[in-house]
Amino acid sequence: MTDEELVQEAIKYREHSYSPYSHFAVGAAVLTKSGHVYGGCNIENASYPVGICAERTAIVKAVSEGERDIVALAVVGDTPGPCSPCGMCRQFIGEFKIPRIIMANLHGVRKTVTLEELLPFAFTDSDM
Repeated sequence: MTDEELVQEAIKYREHSYSPYSHFAVGAAVLTKSGHVYGGCNIENASYPVGICAERTAIVKAVSEGERDIVALAVVGDTPGPCSPCGMCRQFIGEFKIPRIIMANLHGVRKTVTLEELLPFAFTDSDM
């Protein structure tokens, strides 16, 4: 699967966003080593900390299906530039050592970074 195909999957998942408070819909899709794609969207809650971001939703879906080797993640929002994961999502991406992160928007802007570029000095299992 190409990076652009993964972005298109994230765009599809964005359509399912439940974002009645922020009105900021985000979609994400992860590609596993086995070739499977798992997607997610942001799901808000009136108690803001209870909500979950699209990136974490997609990763949780993959892991809950037994996939642990994720090779890429795409995240899409209606932003002027590439949609960037929040800090909490960056740490979550780091936990599963996802090597390629494709940040995109709905206007064709794309930026691909490595995990190290996304989250330098990440807290890892070696810090424990």
